[in-house]
Amino acid sequence: MMAPTMKNKNEITVSRIFDARREKVWKAWTDPEEVKKWWGPKGFTAPEIKIDLKVGGKYIYCMRVAGLDGVVKDFCIVGKFTEIVPMERIYSTLSFADENGNPVPATHYGMPGDWPMEETSTVTFEEVDYGKTKLTVKSASLAR
Repeated sequence: MMAPTMKNKNEITVSRIFDARREKVWKAWTDPEEVKKWWGPKGFTAPEIKIDLKVGGKYIYCMRVAGLDGVVKDFCIVGKFTEIVPMERIYSTLSFADENGNPVPATHYGMPGDWPMEETSTVTFEEVDYGKTKLTVKSASLAR
């Protein structure tokens, strides 16, 4: 995995080359059952992934973890697709959300700092070499 880059304090870009064809990487990113297999950090599960993959369609990703105290906690994000070019790119919005998909501030999850209520997300899928795919994810804060 490549290190994230930041052009400014309101934007982050991460790229990774997968030893898989673009169609497989696209499916891993857009099929809810595939996303459930990998979404979230180590120790988390993704019990709810909903994706309405069309312009104007919405998505909600919820990941779950059991804390050291045994308390189970869900963390969710929600967004709306603003542009989709199959196998090439996806533009969408991104916000923290409650379990019902309603946008909430980052403080809802106890996160410190000055987080935006909404960001933009750009995901690109680029063929590199034969049978490999470069996936690039860029998130940028919207003006406050």
